[in-house]
Amino acid sequence: MRSTRAQDSDRQYRMPLKDVLQQIEARFGVKIKYNENQVKDRNLTYALWRFRPTVDETLSQVLAPLDLKVNKEKEGVYKLKEYEYYRWPVQEGWEKLDTLAARYRNKASWELRKDSLRKELWSALKLSPLPAKPVSKPIVTPVRKMDGYTVQNIALEILPGVYVNGSLYRPMKAKGKIPVVLSPDGHWQGHRFRKDAQIRFAMTARMGAMAFSYDLFGWGESGLQFKYEDHRKSLSQTVQTLGAVRILDYLLSLPDADTSRVAICGGSGGGSQTVLMAALDPRIKLSIPVVSLSSYFYGGCPCESGMPIHLCGGGTNNVELAAMAAPNPQLVISDGGDWTAHMPEHDLPYLQKLYSYYGKRELMENIHLPQDGHDFGFSKRKPVYDFMIKHFGLNEKAVKDKQGNYDESKCTIEDEKALYVFGKNGEKLPGNALKGYENLEKLFQ
Repeated sequence: MRSTRAQDSDRQYRMPLKDVLQQIEARFGVKIKYNENQVKDRNLTYALWRFRPTVDETLSQVLAPLDLKVNKEKEGVYKLKEYEYYRWPVQEGWEKLDTLAARYRNKASWELRKDSLRKELWSALKLSPLPAKPVSKPIVTPVRKMDGYTVQNIALEILPGVYVNGSLYRPMKAKGKIPVVLSPDGHWQGHRFRKDAQIRFAMTARMGAMAFSYDLFGWGESGLQFKYEDHRKSLSQTVQTLGAVRILDYLLSLPDADTSRVAICGGSGGGSQTVLMAALDPRIKLSIPVVSLSSYFYGGCPCESGMPIHLCGGGTNNVELAAMAAPNPQLVISDGGDWTAHMPEHDLPYLQKLYSYYGKRELMENIHLPQDGHDFGFSKRKPVYDFMIKHFGLNEKAVKDKQGNYDESKCTIEDEKALYVFGKNGEKLPGNALKGYENLEKLFQ
């Protein structure tokens, strides 16, 4: 007859996770919050062998094999969460950045790293080589005239049957060549149709630049071709990157586009795309990632981290990718209410050091708003305006009142459907429009 000890070994000291958490609570005098779905049917082998002298060590040992973690809400209270690959402890993010920084000591070694990264990024996105560009012409709506600017909706075919839709804001009376500003946006409710988004695009146009805002994959009019939930799939990052490249191709083909003054500015997830595009495309000469950049946050949506871009070059992060924009002017806007809260402490000095390799440390700026949260309010828009005026020579008088304050009151806020290309109900969607994520996947096989 086999011993009890042998039988226990055969079962690998297996216990239901719920029972293990209860024992942790009892042993360390803490509270662990969770819902039943998080622990249902989850078991842990060698359960009690994973206990360590402290509660934090024990929780790490117990939860990591199950792809779980906890957030510490306050002393003695923890909340169970699924493991988030894209969110690291602050110190771990900083240590990763330090490891990356040790790989280069001067401009020459950094340029080698940057060139290698760029090639790997294109490959990781499945965009090396770039797919053939469809020969179809842009689909445009009539121009709408506003106070000091115009708006026109445009759709571009970026892959066979796949369209990116957006709106082009232009100055009403422009002379000579004018700057180009790509304007991706984040995951805020309403996306590019929001009031604050429309104001930013309109103000950019009133200052004398053209701004193009466009739909996230699966959102806005892209929802005519793909489901809303498709945005949370990996190819969303690839399609959004390709869309930005094709938009830039189109804008720079316009006779009045100034190819020496090309910018990209976006917030949150749009900030992640801002960093990626500035790293990938040398045509971009100025970048402004807003409430997004951090060494310990990789982007919580697959449109930011769904493809293995952060595994390139033996591992990278968004701050190193942002450094690839050097020595072009870059403004990072951060706040105290999200993962950008520690930007001035560690990430900014790293970026300034990389810019100093080119003798351009002053071109790397940070506006940190410790009392602000995760939004694109006026406190963020103002430094965006200031930065573009400073580096692109835009007309500040066109957007300021007699007291020298920015005046956004002349910006028209349109109904969402007024910004559609394919009609209020999608009735003008081209006949060749590809539908369904499974068909999109076939284009990349």
